[in-house]
Amino acid sequence: MCEMSKSLECEANGGDHKWVADSSLDYKGRLPLRASTGAWKASLFIIAIEFGERLSYFGIASSLIIYLTKVLHQELKTAARSVNYWAGVTTLMPLLGGFLADAYFGRYATVLLSSVIYVLGLTLLTMSAFVPSFKPCGGDDQVCPEARKSHEIIFFLAIYMISIGTGGHKPSLESFGADQFDDDHSEERKKKMSYFNWWNFGLCSGLLFGVTIIVYIQDHFGWGTADVILTAVLVVSVVIFVAGRPFYRYRKPSGSPLTPLLQVVVAAIRKRKLPLPSNPSLLHEFPRTANNAAHGRFLCHTQNLKFLDKAAVYEDKGGSAEKQSPWRLATVTKVEEMKLILNMIPIWLATLPFGVTIAQTSTFFIKQAANLNRKMGDGLILPPTTIFCLTAIGMIVSLTIYDKLLVPMLRRATGNERGINILQRIGIGMLFVIATMIIAALVEHKRLQVVAGNPKTGSLTMSVFWLAPQFLIIGFGDGFAIVGLQEYFYDQVPDSMRSLGIAFYLSVIGAGSFLSSLLITVVDDITRRTGKSSWFGKDLNSSRLDKFYWLLAAVSAANLCVYVLIARRYSYKNVQRRVCVADSNEDEARENGESMA
Repeated sequence: MCEMSKSLECEANGGDHKWVADSSLDYKGRLPLRASTGAWKASLFIIAIEFGERLSYFGIASSLIIYLTKVLHQELKTAARSVNYWAGVTTLMPLLGGFLADAYFGRYATVLLSSVIYVLGLTLLTMSAFVPSFKPCGGDDQVCPEARKSHEIIFFLAIYMISIGTGGHKPSLESFGADQFDDDHSEERKKKMSYFNWWNFGLCSGLLFGVTIIVYIQDHFGWGTADVILTAVLVVSVVIFVAGRPFYRYRKPSGSPLTPLLQVVVAAIRKRKLPLPSNPSLLHEFPRTANNAAHGRFLCHTQNLKFLDKAAVYEDKGGSAEKQSPWRLATVTKVEEMKLILNMIPIWLATLPFGVTIAQTSTFFIKQAANLNRKMGDGLILPPTTIFCLTAIGMIVSLTIYDKLLVPMLRRATGNERGINILQRIGIGMLFVIATMIIAALVEHKRLQVVAGNPKTGSLTMSVFWLAPQFLIIGFGDGFAIVGLQEYFYDQVPDSMRSLGIAFYLSVIGAGSFLSSLLITVVDDITRRTGKSSWFGKDLNSSRLDKFYWLLAAVSAANLCVYVLIARRYSYKNVQRRVCVADSNEDEARENGESMA
C-alpha cells in the first residue's frame, strides 16, 4: 500500500504552496520562495547558455568531417571514424560529469567548471588557426599536401578539451533546468513537460545558427575567424548564466548515488533465504511524516524483480530498523530505485540502433552534400554543412506542433498529462528514422546513377536539395525520439541521479557513434573480402552508401519490433506525491504511470 493523508501532505509542504518544499534551496541556502525563484524565470537563463553552447558545438561538429578531409587530408572512412570517435567520447563523457555533479560538486558548480574547460578548448582551437607554429601549413600557404604534426596535435587536443567540457556541461545544465520546476505542484509539473520541448527549441536554434552563419564564415572568412566568434559567444552565454544566479533553485549533492543501489543488492543477497512477507506494507520504509521530507520523494512498491524486495525485509534482532546497517536493510524506496535502473537497461539497449542511424547525419550525409550542386542564384555557393539546418528546422516544427497542438488534443483524448507516454513518443521518432534511412538509400542510389552517366562532372549536376527530405524527416524524428529520451532518462532515474539520467540519454548517442564506427569497419572488411570492392571506397563516388543505408533501415526496423515488445511490458516510476494545491486530484498527479496516493 502507498497511502498518505491529504493533511499530512499539506503539513509536509508547510501548509501552503508559497514556499518550495522539494529539498531545493535558493542561492543563499534558504527555502526557495516560489514566486521569485525557479520555473520559467530561471529556465530562460539556462536555455540561453544552452543556445550559446550548442551554437559553438555544432559550429565545430557539423564541419568536422570537411575539415578532416580538406585540411588534414584524411580519407573518407578515416575521417568518418575520427568524427564518430570524437562524437562518441563527447557523448559518453557526460556519464562521468553527471556522476560528479550528482555526488560531489552540484549541478550549478559543474556547469561553471565545465564551461571554463570548454572556453579553454575553444581558445586553443583558435590558436591553432592563428599562431604560426600551430597552423596547418608553414608560411602563408593556405593549402598544403599534408598538415603539420604540431597542428594535428593542437587541433585534436582542443576538440577533446571541448569533449571534456561538454561532459560536465550537458548533463548538469539540462537537469539543472528541469530542477527549477516542482514535481509536487501541478502547474509547475505541466510547465516542466513543456520545458524539455523549449529546451530543444533553444538547442535547435543554436544548431541552426551554427550550421548556417558559422559555417558561412568558415567557408568565406576562414576557420580561425569562426573560432573567435564561437569563443566570444560562449563567454557571453556563461556571463548570462551567472547573472541568473539569484533566480535558481539549487539541490545539494547527496554523495555517490551508486552506493545505495549497491547496498540494495548486497542486502538482498544476504537475505536471499528469507521468505517475503505476504503483505508488501510489512517491508521496511521510513515513516511518511513531515519530518522525513529530507528523505525526498517516496516510491510505491511494485511487483517486478521481487528478489530485490528481500533487501527491505526486517530481521527482528532486538534493535530498531533505523539502527540497522543500510548494507543489511534497505527501504522500499531504495529497492524501487534499484528496480528502475535495471528496468532501464533493456530500453537503453533497444535505443542504440537509433544512435547508430543519427550518427550518419554528421558524417556521410554531409559528404553527400559536398558532392552535389550547392549553387543558389548568382554565384552563391552553400557550404556543405548548411543543409544540416533542415534538421534543426524539422525539429523546431515538430516540437512546436507537438507542444501547441498535439499535446492539448491528446490530453483530452487520453487523460494523460503528457498526451502520450514517453516510450510511445520515442517509438514514433524511431519510425521517422527508418523512413529517413530508406529515403537516404534511394537518393544515394540516384546520385550514383548520375555519376555513372556523367563521369566527368559526377553528381555536380544534381541539386543538394535532393537531400532535403532525409534531413527534414530525421529532424521530425528527433523532435519525438531525442526529446522523449531526454524526458525518459531524467524522469525515470532515482531523484538523486538526475544529471546521470541526462548522461544516460547522451550515452545512447555516444555508444551509437562508436557502434557506427565498428559497423563501418566490419562492413568494410566483409564487403572487401566477399565482393568486388568495399562499400566504403576512397571517396564517395567509389563507395556504396546506398547499400549501407538499406542495412541500417533493416536493422532499425527489426529493432523497433523488439523495442515495442519491451516498451509494452515496461513499468513506470510510481511516485508518492506531496500535494497542497487546492485543485489537485489523482488524475492530475498521474503521469506515465506515476501515482499520487
